[in-house]
Amino acid sequence: MPTSSSESPRPRRPKSEAAGRAGGEVYDLAVIGAGPAGLAAAVTAAELGLRCALVDAGPRPGGQYYRHPAPGLGAAHPERMHHGWPAFARLSGRLAAHTRAGRLDYLTHHQVWVLERGETWRLHATLGPERVGVEGRSVVAARSVLLATGAYERQLPFPGWTLPGVVTAGGAQAMLKSSLVLPGRRIVVAGSGPLLLAAASSLVSAGAEVPAVVEATDYLHYARGLRTLAANPAKLAEGAGHAAALLRHGVRLRRGGAVVEAHGTDRLTAVTVARLDRDWRPIPGTGRRIRCDALAVGHGLVPQIELATELGARTRLAPDGTLALAVDDGLRTSLPGLWAAGETCGVGGADLAIAEGESAARVIAGRPVPSALRAFRRRRRAFAELMAAAHRPGPGWPEWLSPQTEVCRCEEVPAARIREAVEELGAADARTVKLLTRAGMGWCQGRMCGPAVACLAGGGPARADSRPLACPVPLARLAELDPPG
Repeated sequence: MPTSSSESPRPRRPKSEAAGRAGGEVYDLAVIGAGPAGLAAAVTAAELGLRCALVDAGPRPGGQYYRHPAPGLGAAHPERMHHGWPAFARLSGRLAAHTRAGRLDYLTHHQVWVLERGETWRLHATLGPERVGVEGRSVVAARSVLLATGAYERQLPFPGWTLPGVVTAGGAQAMLKSSLVLPGRRIVVAGSGPLLLAAASSLVSAGAEVPAVVEATDYLHYARGLRTLAANPAKLAEGAGHAAALLRHGVRLRRGGAVVEAHGTDRLTAVTVARLDRDWRPIPGTGRRIRCDALAVGHGLVPQIELATELGARTRLAPDGTLALAVDDGLRTSLPGLWAAGETCGVGGADLAIAEGESAARVIAGRPVPSALRAFRRRRRAFAELMAAAHRPGPGWPEWLSPQTEVCRCEEVPAARIREAVEELGAADARTVKLLTRAGMGWCQGRMCGPAVACLAGGGPARADSRPLACPVPLARLAELDPPG
């Protein structure tokens, strides 16, 4: 986590940090993010002889996907809460071995806030409280950079979504995996995308009651990709496993519906679920109230690509309406020396991320990518594109909103003010709406409200967000920057 801008006095700079700023070691490769893609890239690069730095904001490897409980909680079998844990265990073992041998530097609690291009890349990072005053680098220099920063959840607001007890689907899983706690005892899971089945399966296996899983799509879009489905039997088996777990616990899957309102005063007590038409508009007269004390809701994931788009990297519009980095077959972005892998290239799951991380590392090291690995990547990427198209939000979802529904939670901007900016003040894009209403100017910098604001402004994202700072930065770090020229 980044340190606060209000910390005082300014911490003493560690020796290794000073060496980094003075132009000390220049790595062959710096990998940003220690999730599946970043782990695979870093250990593969080390094995191929590259001097590599793995830079991550978290305290341990795994990223958002392979979360695990803190050691103090004494979890005996954390692997039971994860799909694909053996793959992570193998990557973690290779990481530990290369770190001990000095072939790889694993820099924890380092959140990169800007990339600086030059003869070598310079990664500027804030240091978490655990690293201030101990060995660490606030600037990492490397000849090449691989971006493996993952994704964050897409949220579509509805009346009552700010009530205590309403969490994201991924947030519910994070609470369970990291802290061994549930967001409630009777939990409705809703939204769209494969994360819903995984989240619901984890929750019921941990003892929660899940009265319903409410999926906005009807799954019929998958019928358009039968050949792609047949080429990915493991993904079908994964989905079938989650469905079987829900069936054993008597959980009902409601397709073609959505939570259109959450009820409660001090906290959530119930939700209203309505049927949707093909454009995701609520069908009048179909609302039904379900009693619950928690709601886990999400509509897929959004690639986290701000570090690259600030430098002008080209993007592509993914089938689910999100923006991903445009890369070639070797995972190169449009910026020389910058590669990307995993969810930054479009959301596709851990196994695809691992394959892309290994492939990118091989290309960077000048080694061939095995044909079997290329074929696997193509199959998984095709499945990811099919999945994204199947769960793309329909254009009619804003009809869930009342005029008073807060769209931007940080700045408390209601839907009525955004519609006023569009319909009366002439705002034609999300940036103009932001300037007129402050929607997206809060602590999360639009990560929660950005997709919704873009839709209310007249459609999907016309261009990627450009932010000079990718995360909050202490003023002390800005003061340390070398003056331009």
